[in-house]
Amino acid sequence: MKARRMTWKAIVAVQAGVVTAFGIAVALAAPATVDRVREDLGGREAFRPPKIERTTPLAVAPLYDRLDLVSDEELAGVLKQIQPRFPREQLRPNHVEHALRTWGVDATFDDPAVLSGAEMREFLTNHARYVLSWGEGVEPLIEERDGGLAIRYGRESGASVHHDHWIACLTEAGARLDSPVYGPGRHGATMEDVLNESLRDFRLDERETEWTAMAFGLWLPPQREWIGGEGRRYSFDLLVERLLRGKQQLGVCSGTHRVYSLMLLVRLDDEFDILSDDARAAAYARLERVRDEIAQSQFEDGHWPSNWPDGAAAVEDPIDEELYKQVIATGHHLEWLAIAPRDLHPSDEVIENAARWIIDTTLAETEEEILDRYTYFSHVGNALCLWRNTRAADFWREWEQTHPFVEDAAAEASVGGEKDETVEQ
Repeated sequence: MKARRMTWKAIVAVQAGVVTAFGIAVALAAPATVDRVREDLGGREAFRPPKIERTTPLAVAPLYDRLDLVSDEELAGVLKQIQPRFPREQLRPNHVEHALRTWGVDATFDDPAVLSGAEMREFLTNHARYVLSWGEGVEPLIEERDGGLAIRYGRESGASVHHDHWIACLTEAGARLDSPVYGPGRHGATMEDVLNESLRDFRLDERETEWTAMAFGLWLPPQREWIGGEGRRYSFDLLVERLLRGKQQLGVCSGTHRVYSLMLLVRLDDEFDILSDDARAAAYARLERVRDEIAQSQFEDGHWPSNWPDGAAAVEDPIDEELYKQVIATGHHLEWLAIAPRDLHPSDEVIENAARWIIDTTLAETEEEILDRYTYFSHVGNALCLWRNTRAADFWREWEQTHPFVEDAAAEASVGGEKDETVEQ
């Protein structure tokens, strides 16, 4: 009897050890492995990459062509200001991402000092090119995971600043889903691997969801919902709910990115019916509120302040702020208004005054000043292209045919260094 009890104890001990070891293994396993284990043990549906019906991303087209708002000469002048004339050493992903979404992967320039769309895409998607700029001492921009490829983001050197900003910008730039992406030790991957890892990794409680909403919106429709990591079920309705949460001022760039993402999802819903009636109504109501707030908060010279959600109070009791914050608010608002239907517009006079101020302000900046605040001014160029119903790359290509680049004249201009505070907030 005693021997039997000892044997039983031994069996229990062995079983406990196996269970403990299994638990440790699950805890240490890669996220994709954990998902599969949870599915086997708990019956929850594990992450499975959704079927993407396209190899080129969707695009939300502008609704207007306002030559009266910005002339060819003015558009060319602004685009010349925001050419990606970046120093090749320690090239900032955030700058490249902003330039790429404005210019597109097919952008070309006669000036060899300006990065082409192909060069910018290569820097963002090829670890070897990244190392040529940053050296071996910086963490890779592209992180390899068992479940796929992820993008390092944050404020540290050489990182993409915002979560999913990398994939949203490449998507808006027209990068194909089968575009190759090379990690430090992984070849054969594509943009689809990065998208799938973003889908698996996403959580609704993240601090920033603006670019996630854009990236998912331009790839997933007509799908309304999908299964993320750990069996969580997501939908575009939930993304709208998340974008509406909290005060508008708390969002990135004074809350204007939330507005753009909401407008983009509403436009996609027009074509693909990705939102429920309630979610669409809630998004539209917020956009109507923004319309009224910017109608009341515009200053006499045409700019919007960073506290634009305060409406008339923003003008009655103005805050003291730097010019770049006004550039952020004014440029970003003009951007979403270019893809918004007329009933979401303030008066034409408000839009015209904003365009006049932002054009004059951008043209008055030096190359050094533009570089210091490049991320913000890139939105100005994109906004004005949208209002002219053109792409920056297409317009500039035609412009250079009649206004050829002169290398000696360009050599006279000098570009200064970058400052740490230029990173988009």
